[in-house]
Amino acid sequence: QVQLVESGGGLVQAGGSLRLSCAASGSIFSINAMGWYRQAPGKQRELVAIKDSSGRTRYADSVKGRFTISRDNAKNMVYLQMNSLKPEDTAVYYCNADIRRSGGYYSLDYWGQGTQVTVSS
Repeated sequence: QVQLVESGGGLVQAGGSLRLSCAASGSIFSINAMGWYRQAPGKQRELVAIKDSSGRTRYADSVKGRFTISRDNAKNMVYLQMNSLKPEDTAVYYCNADIRRSGGYYSLDYWGQGTQVTVSS
């Protein structure tokens, strides 16, 4: 069993900052990419930021220069530092990881339960 648990969401004023955390736990052999997605009401889920096991990162254009993704591979954790938040960043943020379980032959996609981020104007 593998679980992803997010924390750190909340309500913040425009221009403020939040830091999201996500911990992967369970029978994990290896983790490839870890990242963050978000889904605003009435919109499709979209990629926010992703970091692979080699350290390469990719960001949505809308968050470049404001958000920073980081990982602690020893702890199987991924973080998202969000600065200069805007009302349009309001969404449920989901942690995602490509994980190979112990004893498994393939990696699978896992999702957290989501954490709400609300940015007031």
